[in-house]
Amino acid sequence: MGEASPPEKCSKSLIKALNTTSQSSSPLILKGSNNIRKFSVVSGNINKLSPGIRDFVEEKAKICQPDNVHICDGSETENKQLLSLLENQGMIKKLTKYENCWIARTDPADVARVESKTFISTPNKRDTIPITQEGVKGTLGNWMSPADLENNLNSRFPGCMKGRTMYVIPFSMGPVGSPLSKIGIQLTDSPYVVASMRIMTRVGADVLNVLGDSMFVKCLHSVGQPLPMTTPLVANWPCNPEKTIVAHLPANNEIASFGSGYGGNSLLGKKCFALRLGSILARKEGWLAEHMIIFNFIRSWVSQTLRERRSMWLLLSHLRVVKPTWP
Repeated sequence: MGEASPPEKCSKSLIKALNTTSQSSSPLILKGSNNIRKFSVVSGNINKLSPGIRDFVEEKAKICQPDNVHICDGSETENKQLLSLLENQGMIKKLTKYENCWIARTDPADVARVESKTFISTPNKRDTIPITQEGVKGTLGNWMSPADLENNLNSRFPGCMKGRTMYVIPFSMGPVGSPLSKIGIQLTDSPYVVASMRIMTRVGADVLNVLGDSMFVKCLHSVGQPLPMTTPLVANWPCNPEKTIVAHLPANNEIASFGSGYGGNSLLGKKCFALRLGSILARKEGWLAEHMIIFNFIRSWVSQTLRERRSMWLLLSHLRVVKPTWP
């Protein structure tokens, strides 16, 4: 697999940052390469982003070193361009039986369930998972110390987007502008992720307008394969399964995912935000993150019951796909 350039030694400020939930807290990844690459903004205007979002984009671009930055507007034109790009790259194939239907065949090594590589980092282990008896392995999640997380991320992300485009995805979990919705900004080098997030969430300039200078969840994702690659692609699907990690830093409302392009590992509004950070946000803000919800959709004599074993925000992301035929 392609290796990222060696990181500098990280400072100790990450541990201090864990003691605050401020949006201005120290970033999840603190150090990048000394070799700062210039990048071109090929779509959108970085100067129109709020200071918080711009700082986030520039900080991670300095570390990941993409060739280009594309600020997503969520338009149909943009979506068609992305689908065309993915089709030309051989990542997706059009299925003609249904309208707007595509198939993506992934690398068999890049799988959906990577619980063993999914971590939450908090100062105290007890804040993340139950403490088990000695010799007993728990099954309710994985904890990683801040120092270990810092080392793991800094050995992966520097230089990981060389030769690729960094996409900036402003997304809303729930209707844009709703007081119940939550907003995130995801940075990714995968056009497949952009196209998929447009289906799973609300994406576009409207999200930025509603967000303003308010707090947002910071999401960073990379397939972990800077260009040129040193190994051949499998099914035209870039990934780095040997180094896959999905990490969460609740104190800073941050998520970092590396090495996987598959579903819940890369669409960070889904399980990472909705299921994991959603539960923590609910505890902080005093609302309920329900994991078993029954909804009834009724029209005339038709009743359909939807059961979802997910958090409220993940359920909202699924409802985003539903287009009712009545008001």
